[in-house]
Amino acid sequence: MLSSFAASLQKSPPEIALYGQRLNRAVKAKDWADYSKGLNQLVEKLSTRPPPSRVGSLVDVVEPPASSGISLMDSFGEDDPMVRILKDSLYRTLSLALTSLLQTTPKLAADAEALGTAVRQATNEAGMNQVASRLKQLCFQIELKSGDSAEQQELLLRLFSLLLENVHELLDHDNWLRGQIEVVQNLIAGPIDHRALQDATRSLKDVIYKQGVLKSSIEESQSSVKNMMTTFIDRLEVIANSTGNYHLKMDGYSQKISQARDGAEVGKLVSAMMNETKLVQSEAIRSRDMMLVAQKEVKDAEDRIRELEEKLAHMSELVREDELTGSLNRRGLDDVFDREADRADRRGTPLCAAMLDLDNFKKLNDTHGHAAGDEALVHLVRIVKQTLRSIDVIARYGGEEFLIVMPETDLEEAAQAMTRVQRELTKHFFLINNERLLITFSAGVAMREPRETQESVVNRADRAMYDAKNSGKNRVVKAD
Repeated sequence: MLSSFAASLQKSPPEIALYGQRLNRAVKAKDWADYSKGLNQLVEKLSTRPPPSRVGSLVDVVEPPASSGISLMDSFGEDDPMVRILKDSLYRTLSLALTSLLQTTPKLAADAEALGTAVRQATNEAGMNQVASRLKQLCFQIELKSGDSAEQQELLLRLFSLLLENVHELLDHDNWLRGQIEVVQNLIAGPIDHRALQDATRSLKDVIYKQGVLKSSIEESQSSVKNMMTTFIDRLEVIANSTGNYHLKMDGYSQKISQARDGAEVGKLVSAMMNETKLVQSEAIRSRDMMLVAQKEVKDAEDRIRELEEKLAHMSELVREDELTGSLNRRGLDDVFDREADRADRRGTPLCAAMLDLDNFKKLNDTHGHAAGDEALVHLVRIVKQTLRSIDVIARYGGEEFLIVMPETDLEEAAQAMTRVQRELTKHFFLINNERLLITFSAGVAMREPRETQESVVNRADRAMYDAKNSGKNRVVKAD
Protein backbone atom coordinates (compact mmCIF):
# COMPACT_ATOMS: atom_id res chain seq x y z
CA MET A 1 0.00 0.00 0.00
CA LEU A 2 2.83 2.40 0.90
CA SER A 3 4.61 1.57 -2.33
CA SER A 4 1.45 2.19 -4.33
CA PHE A 5 0.93 5.54 -2.62
CA ALA A 6 4.52 6.59 -3.41
CA ALA A 7 4.05 5.57 -7.04
CA SER A 8 0.85 7.60 -7.34
CA LEU A 9 2.56 10.69 -5.92
CA GLN A 10 5.26 10.41 -8.58
CA LYS A 11 2.58 11.03 -11.20
CA SER A 12 1.65 14.34 -9.58
CA PRO A 13 2.93 17.81 -10.51
CA PRO A 14 6.71 18.19 -9.99
CA GLU A 15 6.61 19.81 -6.54
CA ILE A 16 4.59 16.84 -5.23
CA ALA A 17 6.31 14.19 -7.37
CA LEU A 18 9.57 14.89 -5.51
CA TYR A 19 7.98 13.57 -2.32
CA GLY A 20 6.82 10.48 -4.23
CA GLN A 21 10.39 9.79 -5.32
CA ARG A 22 11.64 10.11 -1.77
CA LEU A 23 8.94 7.81 -0.42
CA ASN A 24 9.69 5.31 -3.18
CA ARG A 25 13.36 5.24 -2.18
CA ALA A 26 12.38 4.75 1.45
CA VAL A 27 10.16 1.78 0.49
CA LYS A 28 12.96 0.15 -1.49
CA ALA A 29 15.41 0.67 1.41
CA LYS A 30 12.75 -0.38 3.96
CA ASP A 31 13.57 2.84 5.83
CA TRP A 32 10.19 3.44 7.45
CA ALA A 33 11.49 6.26 9.62
CA ASP A 34 12.47 8.20 6.49
CA TYR A 35 9.08 7.33 4.95
CA SER A 36 7.33 8.73 8.01
CA LYS A 37 9.48 11.86 7.88
CA GLY A 38 8.67 12.33 4.20
CA LEU A 39 4.94 12.01 4.90
CA ASN A 40 5.12 14.62 7.63
CA GLN A 41 6.94 17.04 5.33
CA LEU A 42 4.37 16.41 2.60
CA VAL A 43 1.51 17.14 5.00
CA GLU A 44 3.26 20.32 6.18
CA LYS A 45 3.73 21.47 2.57
CA LEU A 46 0.13 20.78 1.61
CA SER A 47 -1.16 22.52 4.72
CA THR A 48 0.59 25.76 3.74
CA ARG A 49 -1.23 26.14 0.41
CA PRO A 50 -4.81 25.77 -0.84
CA PRO A 51 -5.47 22.10 -1.62
CA PRO A 52 -5.61 21.28 -5.33
CA SER A 53 -8.94 20.27 -6.78
CA ARG A 54 -7.46 16.87 -7.45
CA VAL A 55 -3.97 15.38 -7.51
CA GLY A 56 -3.52 13.23 -10.56
CA SER A 57 -0.87 12.26 -13.02
CA LEU A 58 0.57 14.54 -15.65
CA VAL A 59 -1.68 12.79 -18.13
CA ASP A 60 -4.72 13.67 -16.00
CA VAL A 61 -3.72 17.33 -16.02
CA VAL A 62 -4.07 17.56 -19.78
CA GLU A 63 -7.03 15.18 -20.09
CA PRO A 64 -9.59 17.17 -22.04
CA PRO A 65 -12.90 17.50 -20.21
CA ALA A 66 -16.08 16.26 -21.76
CA SER A 67 -17.19 18.75 -24.36
CA SER A 68 -20.12 20.88 -23.32
CA GLY A 69 -20.69 21.86 -26.91
CA ILE A 70 -19.25 25.33 -26.36
CA SER A 71 -15.50 25.71 -26.77
CA LEU A 72 -13.23 28.55 -25.75
CA MET A 73 -12.99 29.59 -29.37
CA ASP A 74 -16.76 29.51 -29.70
CA SER A 75 -17.10 31.72 -26.64
CA PHE A 76 -14.44 34.27 -27.44
CA GLY A 77 -13.46 33.75 -31.08
CA GLU A 78 -10.09 32.88 -32.51
CA ASP A 79 -9.01 36.52 -32.70
CA ASP A 80 -9.89 37.26 -29.09
CA PRO A 81 -6.78 38.46 -27.13
CA MET A 82 -7.35 35.82 -24.44
CA VAL A 83 -7.30 32.98 -26.99
CA ARG A 84 -4.21 34.38 -28.65
CA ILE A 85 -2.40 34.70 -25.30
CA LEU A 86 -3.32 31.15 -24.27
CA LYS A 87 -2.28 29.69 -27.61
CA ASP A 88 0.98 31.64 -27.63
CA SER A 89 1.77 30.58 -24.06
CA LEU A 90 1.11 26.93 -24.87
CA TYR A 91 3.19 27.23 -28.04
CA ARG A 92 6.14 28.69 -26.14
CA THR A 93 5.85 26.08 -23.39
CA LEU A 94 5.95 23.22 -25.89
CA SER A 95 8.31 24.58 -28.54
CA LEU A 96 10.81 26.35 -26.30
CA ALA A 97 10.73 25.24 -22.66
CA LEU A 98 9.72 21.59 -23.05
CA THR A 99 11.84 21.06 -26.16
CA SER A 100 14.88 22.40 -24.29
CA LEU A 101 14.26 20.07 -21.34
CA LEU A 102 13.94 17.07 -23.68
CA GLN A 103 17.23 17.57 -25.53
CA THR A 104 18.53 14.24 -24.23
CA THR A 105 15.60 12.51 -25.95
CA PRO A 106 15.52 13.93 -29.51
CA LYS A 107 12.30 12.11 -30.50
CA LEU A 108 10.29 13.56 -27.61
CA ALA A 109 11.84 16.99 -28.23
CA ALA A 110 10.76 16.81 -31.89
CA ASP A 111 7.25 15.72 -30.84
CA ALA A 112 7.00 18.67 -28.43
CA GLU A 113 8.12 21.12 -31.11
CA ALA A 114 5.67 19.67 -33.64
CA LEU A 115 2.89 19.88 -31.08
CA GLY A 116 3.72 23.54 -30.43
CA THR A 117 3.37 24.23 -34.15
CA ALA A 118 0.03 22.39 -34.15
CA VAL A 119 -1.21 24.64 -31.36
CA ARG A 120 -0.51 27.72 -33.47
CA GLN A 121 -2.21 26.24 -36.49
CA ALA A 122 -5.37 25.07 -34.67
CA THR A 123 -8.33 27.27 -35.58
CA ASN A 124 -11.31 25.46 -34.07
CA GLU A 125 -12.39 23.13 -31.29
CA ALA A 126 -11.71 20.01 -33.34
CA GLY A 127 -8.14 21.14 -33.93
CA MET A 128 -7.60 21.86 -30.25
CA ASN A 129 -9.10 18.50 -29.26
CA GLN A 130 -6.64 16.81 -31.60
CA VAL A 131 -3.81 18.79 -29.98
CA ALA A 132 -5.07 17.75 -26.53
CA SER A 133 -5.05 14.08 -27.58
CA ARG A 134 -1.49 14.34 -28.90
CA LEU A 135 -0.43 16.24 -25.77
CA LYS A 136 -1.86 13.48 -23.59
CA GLN A 137 0.20 10.91 -25.49
CA LEU A 138 3.33 13.07 -25.21
CA CYS A 139 2.86 13.45 -21.46
CA PHE A 140 2.45 9.71 -21.14
CA GLN A 141 5.74 9.16 -23.00
CA ILE A 142 7.50 11.73 -20.80
CA GLU A 143 6.24 9.96 -17.68
CA LEU A 144 7.64 6.66 -18.93
CA LYS A 145 10.95 8.29 -19.80
CA SER A 146 11.09 10.04 -16.43
CA GLY A 147 10.58 6.73 -14.64
CA ASP A 148 13.34 5.12 -16.69
CA SER A 149 15.70 8.04 -15.99
CA ALA A 150 15.04 7.88 -12.26
CA GLU A 151 15.74 4.14 -12.27
CA GLN A 152 18.93 4.65 -14.29
CA GLN A 153 20.06 7.37 -11.90
CA GLU A 154 19.46 5.09 -8.94
CA LEU A 155 21.40 2.27 -10.60
CA LEU A 156 24.29 4.63 -11.40
CA LEU A 157 24.37 5.86 -7.81
CA ARG A 158 24.46 2.27 -6.57
CA LEU A 159 27.30 1.48 -8.95
CA PHE A 160 29.18 4.61 -7.90
CA SER A 161 28.64 3.73 -4.24
CA LEU A 162 29.95 0.21 -4.83
CA LEU A 163 33.07 1.52 -6.60
CA LEU A 164 33.74 3.99 -3.78
CA GLU A 165 33.32 1.26 -1.20
CA ASN A 166 35.83 -0.98 -2.96
CA VAL A 167 38.36 1.83 -3.39
CA HIS A 168 37.87 2.78 0.26
CA GLU A 169 38.81 -0.76 1.35
CA LEU A 170 42.02 -0.65 -0.70
CA LEU A 171 43.26 2.53 1.01
CA ASP A 172 44.47 1.04 4.28
CA HIS A 173 47.11 3.69 4.97
CA ASP A 174 46.03 6.68 2.89
CA ASN A 175 43.77 8.14 5.57
CA TRP A 176 43.33 11.56 4.01
CA LEU A 177 41.94 10.08 0.78
CA ARG A 178 39.72 7.67 2.74
CA GLY A 179 38.20 10.67 4.51
CA GLN A 180 37.30 12.40 1.27
CA ILE A 181 35.79 9.22 -0.18
CA GLU A 182 33.61 8.85 2.91
CA VAL A 183 32.32 12.40 2.42
CA VAL A 184 31.16 11.51 -1.09
CA GLN A 185 29.68 8.24 0.19
CA ASN A 186 27.65 10.10 2.81
CA LEU A 187 26.53 12.61 0.20
CA ILE A 188 25.11 10.05 -2.23
CA ALA A 189 23.61 7.91 0.54
CA GLY A 190 20.74 10.34 1.10
CA PRO A 191 18.60 12.56 -1.11
CA ILE A 192 20.97 14.55 -3.30
CA ASP A 193 20.60 18.24 -2.59
CA HIS A 194 22.11 20.80 -4.99
CA ARG A 195 23.28 23.02 -2.16
CA ALA A 196 24.87 20.11 -0.29
CA LEU A 197 26.68 19.16 -3.50
CA GLN A 198 28.06 22.69 -3.83
CA ASP A 199 29.19 22.81 -0.18
CA ALA A 200 30.86 19.40 -0.38
CA THR A 201 32.58 20.26 -3.66
CA ARG A 202 33.90 23.54 -2.29
CA SER A 203 35.12 21.89 0.91
CA LEU A 204 36.81 19.00 -0.89
CA LYS A 205 38.53 21.33 -3.37
CA ASP A 206 40.03 23.31 -0.49
CA VAL A 207 41.12 20.19 1.37
CA ILE A 208 42.54 18.56 -1.78
CA TYR A 209 44.59 21.69 -2.56
CA LYS A 210 46.05 21.89 0.95
CA GLN A 211 46.75 18.17 1.04
CA GLY A 212 48.47 18.40 -2.34
CA VAL A 213 50.81 21.09 -0.97
CA LEU A 214 51.54 19.03 2.14
CA LYS A 215 52.14 15.81 0.21
CA SER A 216 54.53 17.64 -2.10
CA SER A 217 56.43 18.95 0.95
CA ILE A 218 56.59 15.47 2.45
CA GLU A 219 57.97 14.06 -0.79
CA GLU A 220 60.63 16.80 -0.89
CA SER A 221 61.61 16.06 2.72
CA GLN A 222 61.79 12.34 2.02
CA SER A 223 63.97 13.05 -1.03
CA SER A 224 66.27 15.15 1.16
CA VAL A 225 66.61 12.28 3.62
CA LYS A 226 67.56 9.93 0.78
CA ASN A 227 70.17 12.38 -0.53
CA MET A 228 71.66 12.86 2.92
CA MET A 229 71.84 9.13 3.51
CA THR A 230 73.60 8.75 0.16
CA THR A 231 76.15 11.38 1.25
CA PHE A 232 76.54 9.58 4.55
CA ILE A 233 77.29 6.27 2.81
CA ASP A 234 79.72 8.01 0.42
CA ARG A 235 81.67 9.40 3.37
CA LEU A 236 81.83 5.96 4.95
CA GLU A 237 83.26 4.67 1.68
CA VAL A 238 85.88 7.46 1.66
CA ILE A 239 86.87 6.61 5.23
CA ALA A 240 87.09 2.93 4.38
CA ASN A 241 89.24 3.63 1.32
CA SER A 242 91.48 6.06 3.22
CA THR A 243 91.92 3.58 6.06
CA GLY A 244 92.70 0.76 3.62
CA ASN A 245 95.30 2.87 1.78
CA TYR A 246 96.79 3.93 5.10
CA HIS A 247 97.29 0.34 6.21
CA LEU A 248 98.91 -0.56 2.88
CA LYS A 249 101.26 2.41 3.15
CA MET A 250 102.11 1.55 6.74
CA ASP A 251 102.97 -1.98 5.66
CA GLY A 252 105.21 -0.52 2.94
CA TYR A 253 106.93 1.82 5.38
CA SER A 254 107.47 -1.07 7.81
CA GLN A 255 109.26 -3.09 5.12
CA LYS A 256 111.38 -0.08 4.12
CA ILE A 257 112.39 0.57 7.78
CA SER A 258 113.48 -3.05 8.17
CA GLN A 259 115.66 -2.64 5.07
CA ALA A 260 117.06 0.83 6.00
CA ARG A 261 120.85 1.13 6.15
CA ASP A 262 121.22 4.12 8.47
CA GLY A 263 119.34 6.31 10.93
CA ALA A 264 118.88 9.18 8.49
CA GLU A 265 116.88 6.98 6.13
CA VAL A 266 114.80 5.67 9.03
CA GLY A 267 114.14 9.26 10.14
CA LYS A 268 112.84 10.17 6.67
CA LEU A 269 110.55 7.13 6.64
CA VAL A 270 109.20 7.95 10.12
CA SER A 271 108.54 11.55 9.03
CA ALA A 272 106.63 10.30 5.96
CA MET A 273 104.61 7.95 8.19
CA MET A 274 103.70 10.85 10.46
CA ASN A 275 102.50 12.89 7.49
CA GLU A 276 100.37 9.99 6.26
CA THR A 277 98.92 9.58 9.76
CA LYS A 278 98.08 13.28 9.95
CA LEU A 279 96.32 13.11 6.54
CA VAL A 280 94.25 10.11 7.61
CA GLN A 281 93.46 11.78 10.93
CA SER A 282 92.41 14.99 9.15
CA GLU A 283 90.21 13.05 6.72
CA ALA A 284 88.65 11.13 9.61
CA ILE A 285 87.89 14.36 11.50
CA ARG A 286 86.43 15.93 8.33
CA SER A 287 84.28 12.86 7.69
CA ARG A 288 83.16 12.82 11.32
CA ASP A 289 82.09 16.48 11.11
CA MET A 290 80.26 15.87 7.83
CA MET A 291 78.46 12.86 9.25
CA LEU A 292 77.44 14.80 12.35
CA VAL A 293 76.00 17.53 10.12
CA ALA A 294 74.28 14.89 7.98
CA GLN A 295 72.92 13.22 11.09
CA LYS A 296 71.44 16.52 12.29
CA GLU A 297 69.95 17.24 8.86
CA VAL A 298 68.41 13.76 8.75
CA LYS A 299 66.88 14.30 12.19
CA ASP A 300 65.54 17.72 11.14
CA ALA A 301 64.07 16.20 7.97
CA GLU A 302 62.43 13.40 9.98
CA ASP A 303 60.96 15.96 12.36
CA ARG A 304 59.70 17.95 9.38
CA ILE A 305 58.11 14.83 7.83
CA ARG A 306 56.45 13.98 11.13
CA GLU A 307 55.11 17.53 11.41
CA LEU A 308 53.81 17.48 7.83
CA GLU A 309 52.17 14.10 8.34
CA GLU A 310 50.42 15.44 11.43
CA LYS A 311 49.19 18.41 9.38
CA LEU A 312 48.07 16.03 6.67
CA ALA A 313 46.11 14.03 9.22
CA HIS A 314 44.55 17.29 10.42
CA MET A 315 43.55 18.09 6.83
CA SER A 316 41.78 14.74 6.74
CA GLU A 317 39.91 15.74 9.89
CA LEU A 318 38.50 18.75 8.03
CA VAL A 319 36.24 16.47 6.02
CA ARG A 320 34.67 15.42 9.33
CA GLU A 321 33.29 18.93 9.86
CA ASP A 322 30.32 20.73 8.39
CA GLU A 323 31.78 23.69 6.54
CA LEU A 324 28.95 26.09 7.37
CA THR A 325 28.38 25.54 11.10
CA GLY A 326 31.65 24.03 12.32
CA SER A 327 29.76 21.10 13.84
CA LEU A 328 30.60 17.54 12.82
CA ASN A 329 29.17 16.13 9.61
CA ARG A 330 27.69 12.65 9.20
CA ARG A 331 31.11 11.01 8.89
CA GLY A 332 32.36 12.72 12.04
CA LEU A 333 29.14 11.76 13.82
CA ASP A 334 29.60 8.09 12.90
CA ASP A 335 33.15 8.09 14.29
CA VAL A 336 32.14 9.77 17.55
CA PHE A 337 29.07 7.61 18.08
CA ASP A 338 31.02 4.38 17.48
CA ARG A 339 33.68 5.48 19.96
CA GLU A 340 31.23 6.54 22.66
CA ALA A 341 29.04 3.46 22.13
CA ASP A 342 32.05 1.16 22.63
CA ARG A 343 33.02 3.07 25.76
CA ALA A 344 29.47 2.94 27.13
CA ASP A 345 29.29 -0.83 26.55
CA ARG A 346 32.67 -1.41 28.23
CA ARG A 347 31.94 0.74 31.26
CA GLY A 348 28.20 0.16 31.51
CA THR A 349 27.52 3.93 31.42
CA PRO A 350 24.49 5.63 29.84
CA LEU A 351 24.67 7.31 26.43
CA CYS A 352 21.99 9.63 25.06
CA ALA A 353 21.30 11.17 21.67
CA ALA A 354 19.12 14.22 21.00
CA MET A 355 17.69 15.15 17.60
CA LEU A 356 17.12 18.90 17.15
CA ASP A 357 15.16 20.59 14.38
CA LEU A 358 14.77 24.37 14.05
CA ASP A 359 11.15 25.47 14.19
CA ASN A 360 9.67 27.33 11.20
CA PHE A 361 13.00 27.22 9.34
CA LYS A 362 11.34 27.32 5.91
CA LYS A 363 9.45 30.46 6.87
CA LEU A 364 12.70 32.05 8.04
CA ASN A 365 14.35 31.26 4.68
CA ASP A 366 11.36 32.50 2.68
CA THR A 367 11.09 35.73 4.66
CA HIS A 368 14.71 36.71 5.17
CA GLY A 369 16.60 34.66 2.59
CA HIS A 370 18.88 31.63 2.67
CA ALA A 371 21.80 33.65 4.03
CA ALA A 372 19.73 34.41 7.14
CA GLY A 373 18.87 30.72 7.41
CA ASP A 374 22.56 29.83 7.31
CA GLU A 375 23.36 32.39 10.01
CA ALA A 376 20.55 30.97 12.16
CA LEU A 377 22.13 27.49 11.96
CA VAL A 378 25.52 28.92 12.92
CA HIS A 379 23.88 30.79 15.83
CA LEU A 380 22.21 27.60 17.09
CA VAL A 381 25.45 25.58 17.00
CA ARG A 382 27.30 28.35 18.84
CA ILE A 383 24.73 28.44 21.65
CA VAL A 384 24.71 24.63 21.92
CA LYS A 385 28.51 24.51 22.25
CA GLN A 386 28.48 27.30 24.85
CA THR A 387 25.78 25.64 26.91
CA LEU A 388 26.66 21.95 26.90
CA ARG A 389 29.71 20.14 28.28
CA SER A 390 32.95 19.77 26.35
CA ILE A 391 32.38 16.01 26.06
CA ASP A 392 28.99 16.54 24.38
CA VAL A 393 29.23 16.58 20.58
CA ILE A 394 26.91 18.25 18.05
CA ALA A 395 26.72 17.11 14.42
CA ARG A 396 24.71 18.42 11.49
CA TYR A 397 22.44 15.56 10.52
CA GLY A 398 20.91 17.22 7.47
CA GLY A 399 19.37 20.58 6.55
CA GLU A 400 18.24 22.21 9.80
CA GLU A 401 18.50 18.98 11.82
CA PHE A 402 21.29 18.36 14.34
CA LEU A 403 22.15 15.36 16.49
CA ILE A 404 23.79 15.78 19.88
CA VAL A 405 25.67 12.85 21.45
CA MET A 406 25.83 13.05 25.25
CA PRO A 407 28.10 10.47 26.95
CA GLU A 408 27.57 9.40 30.57
CA THR A 409 24.14 11.03 30.58
CA ASP A 410 20.82 9.41 31.43
CA LEU A 411 17.51 10.23 29.76
CA GLU A 412 16.30 12.75 32.33
CA GLU A 413 19.63 14.61 32.39
CA ALA A 414 19.68 14.75 28.57
CA ALA A 415 16.16 16.19 28.43
CA GLN A 416 17.10 18.82 31.04
CA ALA A 417 20.21 19.70 29.00
CA MET A 418 18.08 20.31 25.89
CA THR A 419 15.65 22.44 27.89
CA ARG A 420 18.63 24.43 29.17
CA VAL A 421 19.76 25.06 25.58
CA GLN A 422 16.25 26.23 24.70
CA ARG A 423 16.35 28.74 27.57
CA GLU A 424 19.75 30.02 26.44
CA LEU A 425 18.40 30.55 22.92
CA THR A 426 15.65 32.77 24.31
CA LYS A 427 18.32 34.87 26.08
CA HIS A 428 20.39 35.33 22.94
CA PHE A 429 18.29 36.86 20.19
CA PHE A 430 19.32 36.24 16.61
CA LEU A 431 19.97 39.50 14.75
CA ILE A 432 19.36 39.81 11.01
CA ASN A 433 19.30 43.23 9.32
CA ASN A 434 19.09 44.83 12.79
CA GLU A 435 15.92 42.83 13.47
CA ARG A 436 15.81 40.62 16.56
CA LEU A 437 14.38 37.17 15.90
CA LEU A 438 13.60 34.47 18.42
CA ILE A 439 14.86 31.08 17.27
CA THR A 440 13.41 27.92 18.79
CA PHE A 441 13.83 24.22 18.17
CA SER A 442 11.99 21.00 18.86
CA ALA A 443 13.98 18.08 20.25
CA GLY A 444 13.61 14.37 20.81
CA VAL A 445 15.88 12.60 23.29
CA ALA A 446 16.62 8.86 23.36
CA MET A 447 18.87 6.82 25.67
CA ARG A 448 20.82 4.04 24.01
CA GLU A 449 20.12 0.51 25.13
CA PRO A 450 23.13 -1.82 25.57
CA ARG A 451 24.49 -2.84 22.14
CA GLU A 452 21.79 -0.79 20.37
CA THR A 453 22.82 0.42 16.91
CA GLN A 454 23.24 4.07 16.02
CA GLU A 455 20.45 3.86 13.44
CA SER A 456 17.99 2.55 16.02
CA VAL A 457 18.84 5.23 18.60
CA VAL A 458 18.65 8.03 16.01
CA ASN A 459 15.30 6.77 14.71
CA ARG A 460 13.81 6.79 18.21
CA ALA A 461 15.13 10.30 18.86
CA ASP A 462 13.79 11.40 15.46
CA ARG A 463 10.29 10.09 16.21
CA ALA A 464 10.31 11.85 19.58
CA MET A 465 11.38 15.06 17.85
CA TYR A 466 8.40 14.85 15.51
CA ASP A 467 6.17 14.30 18.53
CA ALA A 468 7.60 17.55 19.93
CA LYS A 469 6.84 19.30 16.62
CA ASN A 470 3.29 18.02 16.49
CA SER A 471 2.59 18.93 20.11
CA GLY A 472 3.29 22.65 19.63
CA LYS A 473 7.03 23.05 18.81
CA ASN A 474 9.76 24.47 21.06
CA ARG A 475 9.44 21.35 23.19
CA VAL A 476 11.60 18.44 24.35
CA VAL A 477 10.11 14.95 24.20
CA LYS A 478 11.73 11.82 25.66
CA ALA A 479 11.61 8.72 23.48
CA ASP A 480 10.06 5.51 24.72
